[in-house]
Amino acid sequence: MKKPFYPQQWINDDIPNAVEEITSRVEALSVDIAPTYNEWVQLAFSLIEALGENGRSFFQRLSRFYHNYTEKEADEQYTKCLASRKSGVTIGSFFFLAKKAGVNILLSKTPKIISDIIGNFDNIGDLHSSKSLKSSVSPKSSQMLSVVAQQEPMPTFSNLVKDDLPYLLTQIVEKAHSDEDADLLILGSLAVFSACLPNIYGVYNKREVYPNLFVFITAQASAGKGRLSLCRKLVEPIQKHMRERNKAEYEDYKRKQAEYVANRKNPDYEQPEEPPLRTLFMPANSSATSVYKVLNDNDGVGLMFETEGDTLANTFNSDFGNFSDGLRKAFHHEPISYNRRKENEFVELDKPKFSVLLSGTPRQITNLIPDAENGLFSRFLFYYMNIRMEWDDVFSEDDSYTDDHAFELLGEKFLDYYNVLKVQQPVRFCFTVMQCREFNDFFKEIQQEYASLLGLDILGSIRRLGIITFRIAMILATLRMCDTNGFVSTLVCSDADFRSALTMAKILLRHTEKVFCSLPGNDKKEGNQDGVGQESTQIKQIFLDNLPPNFDRKQFQEIAKSLNIPETTADRFVKNWCQVGTLIHTSHGRYGKPL
Repeated sequence: MKKPFYPQQWINDDIPNAVEEITSRVEALSVDIAPTYNEWVQLAFSLIEALGENGRSFFQRLSRFYHNYTEKEADEQYTKCLASRKSGVTIGSFFFLAKKAGVNILLSKTPKIISDIIGNFDNIGDLHSSKSLKSSVSPKSSQMLSVVAQQEPMPTFSNLVKDDLPYLLTQIVEKAHSDEDADLLILGSLAVFSACLPNIYGVYNKREVYPNLFVFITAQASAGKGRLSLCRKLVEPIQKHMRERNKAEYEDYKRKQAEYVANRKNPDYEQPEEPPLRTLFMPANSSATSVYKVLNDNDGVGLMFETEGDTLANTFNSDFGNFSDGLRKAFHHEPISYNRRKENEFVELDKPKFSVLLSGTPRQITNLIPDAENGLFSRFLFYYMNIRMEWDDVFSEDDSYTDDHAFELLGEKFLDYYNVLKVQQPVRFCFTVMQCREFNDFFKEIQQEYASLLGLDILGSIRRLGIITFRIAMILATLRMCDTNGFVSTLVCSDADFRSALTMAKILLRHTEKVFCSLPGNDKKEGNQDGVGQESTQIKQIFLDNLPPNFDRKQFQEIAKSLNIPETTADRFVKNWCQVGTLIHTSHGRYGKPL
């Protein structure tokens, strides 16, 4: 009988002893080797890959130098990462993070297996690059440059939040085939639910906001985004109910109209009004006037669900179909006005509550949104799916219970939630004081970070991601309230829902960045035309990381030259960083990093 093979059994005590030695040095220096969230997760995965559960104590010891460290949060993070699979992160990341933070990773006793892991850190530029870097560039920079050309898989969030989701979303995640599929189903569900939560609102930046989301799922063909259509079934019972009501109203209207025509001379008979067109779904291939009219007929509420982004793009390019300005206004619930020609009437939608869920290829995004300066870009939450090189088993032992049927049943359950919310008094959603503080601190930090790396055009997306995160938390909290039937007039966000929403935002930032950099102009604005290449974001970060605490123009130009960054481009980078506060212009020709 063959025994299972576990690589850790071949390692014996070499790696645990090495991790212990480096961790002790980190503690002696009191340095945070994983200051960003992504690095923190990477640290957890690297310890899990080599040590499994035994890495938890190391993770706690290494995490406690973060200024907002709590033992509970670190423990929960490690548990979530432990439950995940196939992160692709190795123990080498632990040594890499330590070295990057200035920790000496040369061991008192270095077994071959450890030597193989860390031995290339100092020479990786020679091993992987045709152009070796000068000594002024750190080993960390060399390693980053060696992987710049590789296609990095986009991170997923479902494995980090699935244990804390409301019950309805938990049931949806159970139908997922992979982490990417789970992300897709969560985002698709949140988008369609966001259009169907009546009487729920919050106050954000001193204005009333509602749960509505704009979501775009993008991937290459055959990546699996077609399963987004399952999310439509979650709200089809609501659509069916609205259409049946509309049919009954129209039948009654036709009867009264016939009576009116037959008795037109009788003053006791008044001509009946045609009933509104009640529907939840709004086709993307509609004229602007048609979209606004349907919204008006449905009290400003609507959901646009299209699995081909080109459908909406083609509509925008038609003579009467460009309602892009209406979408931009609807995102913030701003009034939309239009004229009804038939009745010669001016109509104004006071507070439109419109949600959008689209999917398509990356090229379809550029067809719809040509550049980041178009305000529609920053209003969308983007998700860029990975392509899994796996073949799913397409034949099940029990194919009588399909995913379609499962989502139809979940849709019936959500209809019950919807009907209860319709008769509730308005419910105000809010964060706690501590949550507000953490929320503001997080977005203040990433606003500065992303503006320094990608320029001011990304600011719109960062700032609107704030309201999107608030809305995601609102949806999660509402679903949880419906799960428990604990309806209240003021819905205070739980720590679990706040953490889930913020975790999703941190991951989705990476996806937004990828889409942003792929838009025409952004891939070249700070790229080929300046000689930096299409990986300008990584190069800029490397350049910034290698700048000393205080320096002059000659020093930063020497570092830029070693990274093959043109002189004028380096000047522009430093100028932009000074404008957004990443660097400080201390005096003529001299600069520094904020303390």
